[in-house]
Amino acid sequence: MPSFLSCRMSISSAQDPCLPPLLGDLFPARSVQGDVGAVLLRAQAVIDTVIAPTAAQRDRAGGYPHQAMAALKATGVLALAVPCAWGGLGVTQELSLEFMLRLAVADPAIAQIYKVHDDLVREIFAYAPAALRPVLARRIVHEHVILGMAVAENGRRADSFMQTLARPGHAGTHVVSGRKIYATGASGADLVAVSSFDPLRAQQMGGNVRAGVRMDLVPRGAAGLRFHHDWNRMGQRATDSGTVTLENVVVDDFWNALAPDTDLPQHVALRFQAGFSAILTGIGIGALRAVCAFVPQHARPWGAAGVESADQDPYVRRLLGEIGADLSGAWCSVAQAGRLLDQHEQGEVPRATVAMAASAARSVATRAALRAASDAPAAAGARGTDAAQGLDRYWRDARTLSLHDPVDWKNAEIGRNLLTGWVPEPGPYQ
Repeated sequence: MPSFLSCRMSISSAQDPCLPPLLGDLFPARSVQGDVGAVLLRAQAVIDTVIAPTAAQRDRAGGYPHQAMAALKATGVLALAVPCAWGGLGVTQELSLEFMLRLAVADPAIAQIYKVHDDLVREIFAYAPAALRPVLARRIVHEHVILGMAVAENGRRADSFMQTLARPGHAGTHVVSGRKIYATGASGADLVAVSSFDPLRAQQMGGNVRAGVRMDLVPRGAAGLRFHHDWNRMGQRATDSGTVTLENVVVDDFWNALAPDTDLPQHVALRFQAGFSAILTGIGIGALRAVCAFVPQHARPWGAAGVESADQDPYVRRLLGEIGADLSGAWCSVAQAGRLLDQHEQGEVPRATVAMAASAARSVATRAALRAASDAPAAAGARGTDAAQGLDRYWRDARTLSLHDPVDWKNAEIGRNLLTGWVPEPGPYQ
């Protein structure tokens, strides 16, 4: 497999296939090669010709984006994160983050659905039972199976879990019942990752709570599994991240992806945060690109500027240039978090280093995305507020995604580390 780090650092020749630039020379074209490059080029073509042109329509309609996801699945991108040892493409986390960003420039809802799959694949192949790994890999690589997630629960606190219960069923099965919220990608997934808690197993293991935790991969059509399609937020509308209920759903223990004797990875939450940062940065880039395309053709220059077109106005240039610089910095921060995640998995850097990088990326990306989505339209003027332009969706998407968990806590954690040397303990959000 080619080194995408060296590929990124090299100067592309005219013959090299390239992913297109996203912000001119602030985010230039990227040379790609080999099987991974072929998949990414096919995916980029789908992004440009299928996903981007219909993103505003999906925003208005809501619901799961079945047609767009079917086109994306057919490119082979679902195998990007599957380890090479199991027949996948085994790409770096930095490259996965860039692909999420490229999706988010076009449609951040689809980027979030893909992110859930990428996160789950990397997580599951780290702790799944040995017998499950080749079976799951074949389904993803050859059948283009996509994973969705039903984990979050409506407890008193955001980190309240284990309300969905599993009880032993007939030979080799469990029966799962409960209610999940924020189930991104679940309604269109082929396999839904459902977390649950088996109190009997925990009791049998001497009160070991970890022993009772399950992560079952449940087929979307399983009896008793219901998708409520009640996602009605102002942004990220095409994620269909609504409620999922399970009423006596019978799950085959073979598809419990969480081996009971395997230690959980300690950096799952950090990867999760880095993906959000990549998508937020992509939303900001999408907003800036839309405004930069609109201004030369449709915006009217301010009279006092003394110019013939709005793109010659020095204040317009200054505003959009500042926003572009912010977004460039945000992407550099996200890419750094991705590189450190890869290095951490190789045992080269401590978890605390990755945690600070992930928090920094989330902080920078949140500010850059919200500013781009809110302030860049000022350069378009009143004409840019026409509903046909759809510029409002960028702010709605950025604001909705940014509220997944409070960015102020990321800033406070960085400050605490700087002031006291504090190292965050692994948790759902840090």
